[in-house]
Amino acid sequence: MAGDNHTMVTQFILLGLTDRPELQLPLFMVFLVIYVLTLVGNLGMILLIRFDPQLHTPMYFFLSNLSSVDLCYSSVFAPRMLVNFLTESKSISFSACIAQSFLFAVFVTTEGLLLAVMAYDRYTAICNPLLYTVVMTKRVCICLVASSYVGGLLNSLTHTCGLLRLSFCGPNVINHYFCDLPPLMQLACSDTRSNETVLLAFSGVIAIVTLLIIIISYLYILSAILRIRSGEGRRKAFSTCASHFTAVTVFYGSVTFSYIQPSSSYSQEQEKISAVFYTLVVPMLNPLIYSLRNQEVKNALRRTIDGKNVLN
Repeated sequence: MAGDNHTMVTQFILLGLTDRPELQLPLFMVFLVIYVLTLVGNLGMILLIRFDPQLHTPMYFFLSNLSSVDLCYSSVFAPRMLVNFLTESKSISFSACIAQSFLFAVFVTTEGLLLAVMAYDRYTAICNPLLYTVVMTKRVCICLVASSYVGGLLNSLTHTCGLLRLSFCGPNVINHYFCDLPPLMQLACSDTRSNETVLLAFSGVIAIVTLLIIIISYLYILSAILRIRSGEGRRKAFSTCASHFTAVTVFYGSVTFSYIQPSSSYSQEQEKISAVFYTLVVPMLNPLIYSLRNQEVKNALRRTIDGKNVLN
């Protein structure tokens, strides 16, 4: 039966963050502000990098793609979440639920891979500055970004195909604000042990590999920074990595808490709280982190505001 798709459920009910009526409007206002800031911040970062020639470097090429992923990523959840805060009907069709789960897996995986790519970029820039332009060519940058998107797509297809093999013939209430894999598998009528194993294995491997790339890169970066004699040089080198390191910490901290754990210790309420961070808060924070802690971005923004930026 696990190999056949005997789907009887035609729609699911998303319970959302809370069932308390008095909190629906305040939460709607909070997450509307978060979503608007996410759209403005990431779209602004993309346009700033696109139109300022001084930001046409590998680091900002990767950052532009990270902003694009964040823009799409938050839009998978926020619009429906906002609508559900204001309506009594919180239903989502079976196909829309599967699509939301698929897109979520694509973007969350791509974001993790892009953060690893950006760590490698910073390692090359600081540890091998003379070879930076030779190593990080335009072709290499495009290949690294394309690999991140392909990795996200393949990971998502694996989980989605496994999900479509399950039978949903009983309860259709999802205790979440979006169609995430763990709560969906809890509603399946068929055996989900293979799906849980694949989810844990793939999530674990992707997290471990990307984190190893990031950790090893930063160990070399730290060693290189400590060898810089000039205090000003150390501060400048550190400032180019501080934003990325902050984004990595927030993203991986919340994602790891949600997915790298056995089903026996899985807590739905804790997962919903951590999910808010990596699905809605992180996409909002990334452009703020990279703009407030990055002098080049602040200078580019100042040039744009002053009307001194010459478009090519």
